[in-house]
Amino acid sequence: MLKAVVGINWGDEGKGRIVDLMSAKANYVVRYQGGNNAGHTVVTQEGKYVLNLLPSGILHPDVVCVLGNGMVIDLDHLRHEISIMQQMNVKITPDNLKISDKATICMPMHVRQDVLEEERLSQSGSAYGSTRRGIAYAYGDKYMKKTLRIGDLLNIDQPSVRHRLSVIVESKNLILENIYHQPPVSYDELLEWCKTQAHMFKDYICDTSALLRNAAKDKKNILFEAQLGALRDIDYGIYPYTSSSNCLLYTSPSPRDRG
Repeated sequence: MLKAVVGINWGDEGKGRIVDLMSAKANYVVRYQGGNNAGHTVVTQEGKYVLNLLPSGILHPDVVCVLGNGMVIDLDHLRHEISIMQQMNVKITPDNLKISDKATICMPMHVRQDVLEEERLSQSGSAYGSTRRGIAYAYGDKYMKKTLRIGDLLNIDQPSVRHRLSVIVESKNLILENIYHQPPVSYDELLEWCKTQAHMFKDYICDTSALLRNAAKDKKNILFEAQLGALRDIDYGIYPYTSSSNCLLYTSPSPRDRG
């Protein structure tokens, strides 16, 4: 059975707590959009858990949590969040956390550009109130095909992936140097950053679309967890004061599921 928890306002509706309660009967809990601009808080007898990237079902050790392909994932933040949860005795392993190979990487340069632009806009009182975590710029580069996806980390030593990374760095440096008059991104440093992330997360990365499709065929209980609320949806929210993704969950049947 497929279920979803979606906010109908601006966010802060208590979705994290509801997902935690519903996770007791779920097999999978899936974050399908957004990034670490989410802030889902769950309070139990064991303590207070603040989750930005991890699905709220992570507190249930038998639930498989999924970071879906619609997300933009800051891997530094994810590593830090996992570390904090593990220190609080929360089980997190490649068995109960899966990261989509098609999710977009939110890179340090996205965070940097977000901060620079928000500071520029704030000088004229035109700032949008960004969380300054690079979300909009990661999504923007996704649609311009100028960033890497999580699955690319598994092939970071391939010449084709390294060439794409060099093209990405060249494009970003045109903006940083000529618009913001800032030092350029170092290709070598970014490559090493990617290698570090690949080593850390290689066992967590998989084809989550196939995973969830098979789970649905097996009649597993799948719970989708939204980030923010409907009024922040990029298409149906109060534009331009929105997030950069679709907070609402809407799908159409796959051709393979018809007939």
